[in-house]
Amino acid sequence: MTSLDKPTEDDAHDSRAVTEAALFEAFGGLRGMIETVLPGLLFVTIYTVNKDLHSAAIAALGVSVLLVVVRLVMKDTVKHAFSGVFGVAFGVVFAMMTGNAKDFYLPGMLYTLGLGLAYIITTLAGVPLIGLILGPVFKENLSWRTRNPGRKKAYAKASYAWGAILLAKCAILFPLYWWADTTQLGWVLVALKIPPFLLAVWLTWVFLAKAPAPIDVFAEMEAEERAEKERQAAQRAGVEK
Repeated sequence: MTSLDKPTEDDAHDSRAVTEAALFEAFGGLRGMIETVLPGLLFVTIYTVNKDLHSAAIAALGVSVLLVVVRLVMKDTVKHAFSGVFGVAFGVVFAMMTGNAKDFYLPGMLYTLGLGLAYIITTLAGVPLIGLILGPVFKENLSWRTRNPGRKKAYAKASYAWGAILLAKCAILFPLYWWADTTQLGWVLVALKIPPFLLAVWLTWVFLAKAPAPIDVFAEMEAEERAEKERQAAQRAGVEK
């Protein structure tokens, strides 16, 4: 096992300095949170005022599209805004089809349930989902699975935390979907958008800050390429002599 396979204490200390920034980037940061909350907030606000499904749905979809346009104009990453548009679009279509305003929230709730289960199942299978998400961000790809057991353990803990938090959120929302009215469900859902997310991100940071530093597989590949070029150059020099 090479020294690259054994992250040092200095590497671990340095990784803590970038973990927060990496998580901020991976999950969209403050702007991503605003883009996640705003369409649903606008929908429930308008519906609370006038009880009109069509105007509330159109407003929510319109603001989602506007957020994407703003990112495109600013030449910023659009993945979080696009995901918001698709989520709102599914909600609008579903609610329009059924005529039930509460169904605007149902696709997002089902997605949350599926994601919560995915975090638990993938961790039980040995490939925690949070590691698959953050591996490329930390330039380690899947090296944590076989070469960095401490980091794999941290990813497992973080994935279990995400799964538990999302499933707990579902345990609150789904009964409300059946028993509460649209405005009650909407306001509770808006209130539960950010706090559980921040808790999950914070726990992820705690677990990763204590974990070994990531193995930069890109740096390894570049080093191997340089070594191979130097070896070939040395061989050519030897032949010429």
